[in-house]
Amino acid sequence: MTTYESRYASSPEAVKNYDTEQLRKEFLISDLVEKNSLKITYSHYDRYIAGSAVPVEPILLETIDPLKAMYFLERREIGIFNIGGSGTIEIDGTTYDLGHKDALYIGMGAKEVVFSSVDANKPALFYFNSAPAHKTFPTKKVSLSDANKLELGALETANARTVNQMLIGGVVETCQLQMGMTELQTGSVWNTMPAHVHDRRMEVYLYLDIPEGQAVCHFMGQPQETRHIWMQNHEAVISPPWSIHCGSGTSNYSFIWGMAGENLDYTDMDIAPISELR
Repeated sequence: MTTYESRYASSPEAVKNYDTEQLRKEFLISDLVEKNSLKITYSHYDRYIAGSAVPVEPILLETIDPLKAMYFLERREIGIFNIGGSGTIEIDGTTYDLGHKDALYIGMGAKEVVFSSVDANKPALFYFNSAPAHKTFPTKKVSLSDANKLELGALETANARTVNQMLIGGVVETCQLQMGMTELQTGSVWNTMPAHVHDRRMEVYLYLDIPEGQAVCHFMGQPQETRHIWMQNHEAVISPPWSIHCGSGTSNYSFIWGMAGENLDYTDMDIAPISELR
């Protein structure tokens, strides 16, 4: 079963007046682990899509009405991470095996994409991001061992982390979609700190590897007008171009970041100094 919802863009002036319920309604993406369902959230920030598929039985990636397309990837590209049990993705008759934390890029024009699990008792959990595309690039599988790795932060500042750049220039050629996975070391809880804003693209975070009973506090908003959303395991959050995006957990964890916009330069960001955050 395919279900979708649309999220409209909100201005920073409007968001500063949101209460907790409204903030979560506009930016939090929950219920991503529903078996035999294709869940899609369509954001009007850069027409970005975040979604999931948990196939006990095979699930077809279906188009949705907002796309006005014959098939999902008619004018789009997609990046997919498997964060569950072993699974497969069949693309127009060609099958790709995806183990835990493997990723797959599929370019514009693929007509039939089918998600399956190797073991229905331990289903795959496919999390995907999609952005509009103008050109077709080859499908490519990327494992953590294939990633471009950046070691950032330090244990002394509780933000020692490995940034695994996976679906990004130098590893995979894309139109505008970029994705990767950041893993925090034991004893570190802060991600993306110092925080930053990149006004030329938006971003979505999916938090994972959060131990049972623990949580992550995700911070967003303009640097001098911040807000927070408490996140549970396998929940995602939309980050507008004008917003910081960082978090602190009650334990270490991982998160998948995905972004799209007019600039593919990973370092294109405006740092928000820690001492100036409000």
